[in-house]
Amino acid sequence: MYRLTFFIVFLLLLFTSCKQDVDYVESDPIYWIGNGPPQNFRGESGDSIFKVQIKVALLKRENKSEPLGLQVNAFGAFDVYWDGILLGSNGVMAKSGRAEVLGTETTYYQIPEKWSNTGKHIVTIKGTQSHLGDEQRGIDVKLESYLQLLRAPLIIMSFMNLMAGAFLTAAIYYFFLYINNSHKQITVLLFGIICLFFFSLLIIEYVKFYIPIPYTSFYLRLEIIGWLTFAIALLVPWYFMLQFGFEKKRLFLVLLLLTLIAIYILNYRHYDITAMRVSYIMWLASMLIAINAVFRKVKGGLIVMVGLLISAIVNYFLVYDFGLFITFTIIVLSMLYLHAIRTKSIEEAHNASLLLSSRLQLELIKKNIQPHFLRNTLTSLIDWVEESPQQGVVFIRALADEFDIMNSIAEDTLIPIRQEIELCQKHLQVMAFRKEVCYEWQEKNIDENEEIPPAIFHTIIENGITHSLPPEEGCITFCLSFTKEKNHKEYSLLTIAQNRNRKKEGSNGTGFKYIKARLNESFGDNWLFDSHQVEKGWLTTIKIFDKK
Repeated sequence: MYRLTFFIVFLLLLFTSCKQDVDYVESDPIYWIGNGPPQNFRGESGDSIFKVQIKVALLKRENKSEPLGLQVNAFGAFDVYWDGILLGSNGVMAKSGRAEVLGTETTYYQIPEKWSNTGKHIVTIKGTQSHLGDEQRGIDVKLESYLQLLRAPLIIMSFMNLMAGAFLTAAIYYFFLYINNSHKQITVLLFGIICLFFFSLLIIEYVKFYIPIPYTSFYLRLEIIGWLTFAIALLVPWYFMLQFGFEKKRLFLVLLLLTLIAIYILNYRHYDITAMRVSYIMWLASMLIAINAVFRKVKGGLIVMVGLLISAIVNYFLVYDFGLFITFTIIVLSMLYLHAIRTKSIEEAHNASLLLSSRLQLELIKKNIQPHFLRNTLTSLIDWVEESPQQGVVFIRALADEFDIMNSIAEDTLIPIRQEIELCQKHLQVMAFRKEVCYEWQEKNIDENEEIPPAIFHTIIENGITHSLPPEEGCITFCLSFTKEKNHKEYSLLTIAQNRNRKKEGSNGTGFKYIKARLNESFGDNWLFDSHQVEKGWLTTIKIFDKK
């Protein structure tokens, strides 16, 4: 609730600062260039002195306790007179043998109280414009309380600085978040860039109140504002497209880019019009994406659409300069809400992964303590001890070693490939005693530095033992090979044996579900699992792709 109160107070202060304390009427300016005749348009003066007269009729002053002030907007270096009385100078006019000292585009002057009576007055400006001679920019004057002329920018800047600080803080935070996150999310980087551009736009827009900008650099600042607005108008819809899973992103972005370029070309050097129309296109594109998200029932789409509607209403009732930044702020708040939703989803996924990890650990332990496995293993063990005590001891040691390895890897997400191979070899040794079948292990090009989720090849071997017919002669052979390519690495486990008839092809069994869960836990979506029958027996391949 206090945020809403703060916002209302902010708007009231803005409207108060914009309220006119002085009522007046001004005539069109009359220009003289050098000793030429009077004219109604501004001509190119070069190093010649130009003169401007503007008649004003001061009708009413609300607060006579504050001195009257005069604001002048003009290019050049000039002196300002009020009824023939010099009020002040802006820069230094050019003279023979002396170059012009550049003035600023906007200046303020205090009018002495004894000459501030209501009635008719004449504002006279004498100056030179040695630079940007082709810019026939008109001259505007404004009467207002002098303190109000000085106070209004301070009030505006105080709130804009708060907004700029918030944008800068958000930009830095999300840049750090992107850099230090193992999973690089383009939306996080994009949001940080957008906040940085909003911050830059605010600073460039109101830097004129901090730094005296020569009139020759006046358009440079407007150009920078235009390009920042252009970039924001492109990035904001792109961000919403990524967050909402918008289809045909590339086509939409190309159309948006072409539209923005067309607006820039058609309104070249009409800076305010260009910025306004670019902003409208940004709003329209974002609204189309939000509406699409609402129809697809994407979470957060309705909130963003409502936020965009509120921003349009605010922009309609406020002056463009204020409305633009308040609109941007509302849009950023909508984007921040989407980040909150995404963060919550990530947190829920993380908690789910912790539960999955616990279930996988339990599943791994259950693999070797299930009653069926223990009963058959102990029955075989009794027979071996009775018939051949020496081989029975080997059987017991192999079984104990397998349990030791299982116990040591139960809580690990990834284990060295050599440890996995040892587990497989011990299991084959145990199953050779149990089933009295010869099992042989082979390996090719194994990289000892690689890591793999625990017991996935062990599970594949279990399936191979279950679904392979015992050979009349020779052994059932399991051959594990490894290859590493530029963008992925691949494990292949070939079971060389005659296959039993399976009820259905594919990899939908409990064991394969365990393998997929383990791969997803460690590598996200960057893996590919395939298991199918081949001429020699059964081939299972696991591809692990580099992280995107």
